[in-house]
Amino acid sequence: MSARLRPAVAVLAAATLAGLAGLVGLAGCGGGTNSAGDDSGNPPGRSATSTKSHMPKVSGTITVFAAASLTESFTTLGKEFEAAHPGVTVRLSFGGSSALATQINQGAPADVFASAAPANMQAVTEQGHGAGSPTTFVRNQLVIAVPKGNPKHVRGLDDLTRPGTKVALCAEQVPCGAAARRALTAAHVKLTPVTLEPDVKGALTKVRIREVDAALVYRTDVRSAASDVDGVEFPESAKAVNAYPIVVLKDGRNPNGGRRFVDYVLSGRGRDVLTRAGFRTP
Repeated sequence: MSARLRPAVAVLAAATLAGLAGLVGLAGCGGGTNSAGDDSGNPPGRSATSTKSHMPKVSGTITVFAAASLTESFTTLGKEFEAAHPGVTVRLSFGGSSALATQINQGAPADVFASAAPANMQAVTEQGHGAGSPTTFVRNQLVIAVPKGNPKHVRGLDDLTRPGTKVALCAEQVPCGAAARRALTAAHVKLTPVTLEPDVKGALTKVRIREVDAALVYRTDVRSAASDVDGVEFPESAKAVNAYPIVVLKDGRNPNGGRRFVDYVLSGRGRDVLTRAGFRTP
């Protein structure tokens, strides 16, 4: 090669290298795709923004009918859900599962139903109100609630039959009442309560204000009232564990909101809140 041609070749080589470097730089800038995905959990090549665009925005009011024993947990989850979705209101209605099921079947507007027993959920889904199959999300177990310090020295179900001992139970159509009846039958204990309450919080309140000496309630309820009551475990409660199903309701006014709230209850965060309250995972 002549000396006069060498500078031209050098210039051409330098230009080629510069062009390749430019291409590498453009690839490194990543014009909207990410081969490794991102921390939002999106698959490679899809951004968080593109995924969110396919999810309907949560808005309006979400009406949730839930068993009374879920009061503390669902109140926490409702507030967290509202904080995560500004402008959304989670309206919570708590009560005995049987009464809530009746209200739904009579046309009460609700987007979500969380029952303390499958039987009450079945009463709703058999009427065609469920938008899909219910999901069991927690379980709960009975304990004997007594006033703080256990003044009557209750140690088991037999002690509830002692003369002068006043006991509150839930009505049998309510899940906590049905569970109490199963536990008493398993223990071969015949008990006449002084009051039958419409939900578990009613039975617990009778203990808190010392109108009764004991009540059969859930572990979660005793934990929520630990400053006022003590809980006495008894082996027959293993025969009366209640499963809690939840479902989005077909006739709700906010089906998207209902689905998203149920998803939150079933999420890891929902499970953490519920297990800390004393519920068992399914």
